Amino acid sequence: MVAEYRCLSFTCSQRNKLNGHGNDNGITKASPLSFGQTPSSSNGVCELGFFSPNNSRNQYVGIWFKGIIPRVVVWVANREKPVIDSTANLGISSNGSLLLSNGKHGVVWSTGEIFASNGSRAELTDYENLVFIDKASGRTLWQSFEHLGNTLLPTSTMMYNLVTGENRGLSSWKSYTDPSPGEFVGQITPQVPSQGIIMRGSSPYYRTGPWDKTRDYKLARMILTSEGSMKVLQHNGMDWESSYEGPANSCDIYGVCGPSGFCVISDPPKCKCFKGFVPKSIEEWKRGNWTSGCARRTELHCQGNSTGKDANVFHTVPNIKPPDFYEYANSQNAEEWPPQLFLLGLCLYSWNRVLNVEHGPNGHNAIFCRRRTSFHSSCSF
Repeated sequence: MVAEYRCLSFTCSQRNKLNGHGNDNGITKASPLSFGQTPSSSNGVCELGFFSPNNSRNQYVGIWFKGIIPRVVVWVANREKPVIDSTANLGISSNGSLLLSNGKHGVVWSTGEIFASNGSRAELTDYENLVFIDKASGRTLWQSFEHLGNTLLPTSTMMYNLVTGENRGLSSWKSYTDPSPGEFVGQITPQVPSQGIIMRGSSPYYRTGPWDKTRDYKLARMILTSEGSMKVLQHNGMDWESSYEGPANSCDIYGVCGPSGFCVISDPPKCKCFKGFVPKSIEEWKRGNWTSGCARRTELHCQGNSTGKDANVFHTVPNIKPPDFYEYANSQNAEEWPPQLFLLGLCLYSWNRVLNVEHGPNGHNAIFCRRRTSFHSSCSF
């Protein structure tokens, strides 16, 4: 089973061909890609070639949109090893692999051993995808869409394979002029529905919340910046317009309010505890450090059927971006939901996992918090 996050739609009607197979500008064993050559996709939308992001000696092989200034690079082959020799080229080896040779300095990047038949070729499709095609079988042996950089294109995918554990995501550039991998990685989670999450090293930095598949950004590209921001950008014919960006405010920073706290999107943003909870450390909260989170004011009665003042009740919390580690229930009737699907109500649920909850006008979900009847307050805000 594969959980997959896919960007489906384009705004440019010219990009409607399935691929660019048959492109005369393809790379073959007899015709490698050299400095100064920029073969285009058959629809003229993108091109492949050597570039230097800061006009230095360092050269990279990349794909970019053709005719858009400043140049927007959407994929880089040799991110970690630039070439400096003017005789460098991207070609096909004797054993049928696609490799980048740095002149006299050896091979700096390759697709690995894939053993293509004689006459195989690499070319740029109409969807900004560099593909290596076996001549004998016609199969695609390797493609750049399966080796993402900092950009997600409309027909490329981020994915999480629940069977193999493969997690294909984005990795930021180190800086605007250095395409080597930076400190941020963008992935999707195995939850259903999936959510996007940005990791800073081994720590979560930002998450989108459950991805609504009905949303259609008609995007041209999604980029993970070197500062850790996820942006959805669309070209209007003159410039790039942003239709989504996260983190958008300090509430978006992962875990800012700690376990069992929630962030109110206001000016300035502020942290609160769910009703029935109190700050774990009053002194830290007074100093503006909320990361210790909140603790229950009154413990739940989790054994048997409690009644009267000892009964446990649920209250709806609307306009919420659900916490991390969420689960979803399909039933419209809360009475029919099993206890484990109340995100904030399960007696055995670890409250240390209730993290990164946001409350504001753009929240599209409701969750339920569980409290003792004897605590005379509701969970609404």
